[in-house]
Amino acid sequence: MKSIVLWVGIAGLLLAGGANAQSGAELAKSKNCMNCHDLEKKKVGPSFKDIAAKYKDNKDAEATIVGKLKEGKGHPVKVAASDAELKAMTAYALTGK
Repeated sequence: MKSIVLWVGIAGLLLAGGANAQSGAELAKSKNCMNCHDLEKKKVGPSFKDIAAKYKDNKDAEATIVGKLKEGKGHPVKVAASDAELKAMTAYALTGK
């Protein structure tokens, strides 16, 4: 019985943590990416559609973009976000949607 209660508690914690996770789209908005980028058209920076097209066949696209955002190299500023957040935003941008 104790192990069932333990597993139910663990499952609850995992589900609660997942419920708080933000999508790439939500993160892009909350981290102010959309001030300089748009989904379809160029603003200050390229559109996500153009970014997706540029990196379409690049297997290292995610790592390359995350590195640029993390270090501020090839991107005007370092983006204050965790690695998981950077990966989620990058995956979103690479969809081009």
